Amino acid sequence: MGSSKPQGDGMRSVGTVLALVVLATLVATFARRWRIPAPSLLVVAGLAVALLPGTPSIEISPDVIGLVVLPPLLYASAEDMSWRELKAVWKPVGILAIGLVLASAAAVGWVASTVTPLSWQMALVLGAVLASTDPVAVTALGRRLALPPRVQVLVQAESLFNDATSLVLFRVAVSVAVASAAANWGAAGGEFVVLAGGGTVIGAAVAYVVTLIRRRTEDPVLETVIALVTPYAAYVLAEGAHTSGVTSVVVAGVVLGGRGDRLTNARIRLQLHAVYGTVVFLLESVVFSLIGLALPAQVRALSDGDRAWPLYAFAVAGTLIAVRLLWLAPLSAVVQRKGGVHRVNWRVPMVLTWAGTRGVLPLAAALSIPEVTKTGATLTDRPLVLVLTTSVVVVTLVVQGFTLAPVVRRSGIALEPDHTEREEASARCRLADAGIRRLDELAELEAVPDVVLDRLRRGLNARLDDARDRLSDNNGQAAHAESADLVYRQLRRDLIAVETVELQRLYDDHAISDTTRRRLQRSLDLEEARLADV
Repeated sequence: MGSSKPQGDGMRSVGTVLALVVLATLVATFARRWRIPAPSLLVVAGLAVALLPGTPSIEISPDVIGLVVLPPLLYASAEDMSWRELKAVWKPVGILAIGLVLASAAAVGWVASTVTPLSWQMALVLGAVLASTDPVAVTALGRRLALPPRVQVLVQAESLFNDATSLVLFRVAVSVAVASAAANWGAAGGEFVVLAGGGTVIGAAVAYVVTLIRRRTEDPVLETVIALVTPYAAYVLAEGAHTSGVTSVVVAGVVLGGRGDRLTNARIRLQLHAVYGTVVFLLESVVFSLIGLALPAQVRALSDGDRAWPLYAFAVAGTLIAVRLLWLAPLSAVVQRKGGVHRVNWRVPMVLTWAGTRGVLPLAAALSIPEVTKTGATLTDRPLVLVLTTSVVVVTLVVQGFTLAPVVRRSGIALEPDHTEREEASARCRLADAGIRRLDELAELEAVPDVVLDRLRRGLNARLDDARDRLSDNNGQAAHAESADLVYRQLRRDLIAVETVELQRLYDDHAISDTTRRRLQRSLDLEEARLADV
C-alpha cells in the first residue's frame, strides 16, 4: 500500500503529459489548416487551458527543456540554413549577436530597475535572460513567410548565434545577484571565448565524426538513429566540457545540413525528413503550449506587491522592440548602401524588428535562476523575474506572431509566388536540358538500346514542355496551362485511388506478397504527395 501513492502520482503525471501532447497536436493541426502561426495559437491555447477550473499545475524543469526539447529543435533549424547565404551575412549577424544583445540587456535592466520593484541586480538578470531572440520561435514563425533568402537567413542566424553572448551575461548577472560579487567583465570576455569557441569546436568535431559514420552506412534504421542522436551528442558533450551546448548543436546542424545530399540516398533522405518533421512538430507543439500553461501558476506565486506585473511586462516588451528597431535601422541602411542600393528601404528593419521574438530559451534560463543566495537567504525577486520573462515571451509570440505575416506583406519585401514559380520552372528547364544532353551523348556512343533512350527522352521532353509553359509570358497560355495542370493532377489522383484499390485487391487475393504491396503503396504515396506539393 505504501507504494500506491507514488505510483498514482506517476500515472497522473504520465496522463497529464499525454493529454498535453494530444491537445498540442490538435491545436497545431488546426493552426496549419487555418494558416495561423502555430506557436501563437499554441500559447493562447495553453493559457486558456491553464485558466480552466481543475487544471493541474504543471511545473517546467529547465533541465527537461534544455536537454530533451532544445537540441533537436535547434538542430533542425540550423540544418535548414543555407551555408551560402550565411557566409554572405556573417558580419551583420556578428554585430547583432554581440552588440544588440548587450544593448538589449542594458536597456531592459535599466527599465526594469526603474519601473519595477526589482533590485538592480535582478533587473540585470532579467535583461540578460531576455536579451537574445529565440531560434525555435523565430524558425517556427518564419517557416511560412516568403522572405528574401538573405533576410530570412539573417533573422534565423542571429537567433542561433546570439546564445553565447546572452549566456555569458546571464552567468555574470546571476553571480552578482546570488553571490553579491562584483561584475568581472574581464573574466566574462574570457568566458565568452570559451563558450562560443569551445561550442564551435565540439560541434564541428561531432559533425566530422557523424559524416564519417554516415558515409559508411546505408541502413535506414541506423541513419535515422544517428540523425536523432546527433543533436543530443553535440549538446551533452559541449555542456560536459562547460562550453555552449546551443552553439555546438547549431554548428553541427549547419555543417551537416550543407552536406546532407552527399551523405545518403534519396530513399533515406525521405525517411529522415518524415521522422524529423514528426519529432519537430511534436516538440514544438508541446513546448509552446507549456509556455502558456506555465504563466497562471507563476502569477499565483507572486506577492501582493507585484500585482502590477502586466504593466511591467508591456514596458519590458516595448523596450526590447524599441532597442531592436533603433539598432537595426542604421545597420540596415549601411548594409543596403554597401550593396549598391541608392534608396534605402526602411521597411526592412521593421520586418527584422518584428521577427525578433522570444521563446523557449529565455524561459529555460529564467527557470534555472537559483531560489536562494549564497548566504541561504531566499531570492525574493525570482518569482517576478519568472513571471516577467514568461509574460514577455507570451506577448511577443502572440502580438508579433499574429501580426508578422501582415507586416511582411505590407512591407513589400516578400517574394511574390510568381517569382518562386518562375525560378523553379527555369531550374526545371535547365535540369531537363542537362538530361537531354546526356541522352544525346549516350545515343552517339550507341551504348543504350534505342527503345530505352526514346522512353527517357519522351519523359524529359514532357518535363521541358511543362516548364516552358510555366515560363510563358502570355497570360492566356499561362492560364490555360494552369487549368490543364489542375485537370491533370485531379485525374492522376483519381487514377492513384483506383490503383490503390486494385493493389489491395491483389493482396487480398494472395496474388502479391506484403513486401510488394508495401513497396508499391509507398510509390503511389510519394507520387500523390508530389501532386499535392505542385
